[in-house]
Amino acid sequence: MRLFCRKAITVARTYILNKQQIQFKLKRMALQIAERNFDATQLVLAGIAPQGPIIIEQLITHLQPYFKGTLQQLTLHLDKRHPTTVTLEGTATLNANTVLLLVDDVANSGKTLTYALKPFLEQHPASIQTLVLVNRTHKKYPVQPDYVGFTLATTLQEYIDVEVQEGELVGAWVE
Repeated sequence: MRLFCRKAITVARTYILNKQQIQFKLKRMALQIAERNFDATQLVLAGIAPQGPIIIEQLITHLQPYFKGTLQQLTLHLDKRHPTTVTLEGTATLNANTVLLLVDDVANSGKTLTYALKPFLEQHPASIQTLVLVNRTHKKYPVQPDYVGFTLATTLQEYIDVEVQEGELVGAWVE
């Protein structure tokens, strides 16, 4: 009779961004947003949960000194694997003077960003822009983020995670 021993397999994390690098990227993107939207009177930042709202919180601290219009924050909830239902937390009026900025942590195929637009399409904002902290190069949907913190070519089998501790972005890693 043979006995087999199972060993726990640990997967090594390869960090692509640390906390300081993330803050640098957020500040750079905030400056780009302020420059591109210098004449906008209102900017609505809609974060795709769970990481999008955390990114927005930190992005706003970098954006406030440079953007002179009003800033509003919304949270979108959807199942990223099967995004048929999108729910909004918070309210904002989108009109011809409003810029909508859709925020997510990682863009993989573009599917999540595409479906997250659903509740905003009939409100006719001045423009819709997208921001991701990490952009992968495996697009299946015609969405290219307007603001990208870090672009990384990966295999389809690799996974990217943005790590949050106590409400702060602390790193992004690939396994």
